[in-house]
Amino acid sequence: MSDQLDSQVVIDRDQWIGISPKHIVDEYVSVVVIFGLIVAATALPLIWDDIIPGLLAWPSFTIAVIAAVINLILVPFRVRAMRYMLRVDDFVFRKGVIFQRQVATPYGRLQLVDINRGPLSRALGLAELRLVTAAASTGVTIPGIEMEACEALRDTLVSLAETRRAGL
Repeated sequence: MSDQLDSQVVIDRDQWIGISPKHIVDEYVSVVVIFGLIVAATALPLIWDDIIPGLLAWPSFTIAVIAAVINLILVPFRVRAMRYMLRVDDFVFRKGVIFQRQVATPYGRLQLVDINRGPLSRALGLAELRLVTAAASTGVTIPGIEMEACEALRDTLVSLAETRRAGL
């Protein structure tokens, strides 16, 4: 069932919408940079054994490499698990493969809907939508949305928030 809430966006109620698969590139770059630094830091004692004896340095290096490989394997699954849904009274976002999180943000509680774009996201044509509420636990950040869809979603959420503004 589709409702026209905004002139720009048609919302399918109770339908999960996935983020762009291009976000996988952004995630891979982040994981490679972060775990590359961690692996390099744990490899330093192997190069200069006067920092830590080699017998103690190998376990930390091995654990860092295993963690990096596991994170690289999980990137596509993490991206596929990120989904959002516009419902009648709230916006729902879910993410997570192993540890799953689902947050519902009522439209009337929205204070700010922000779009952020880093250099890699701009190159991929993606943006990050951030929903801010007074309660820190209900704030949501949705990465990897196509820029046009992100702008339309922002406009829809702002108009919904204005019509359902909660009184103090």
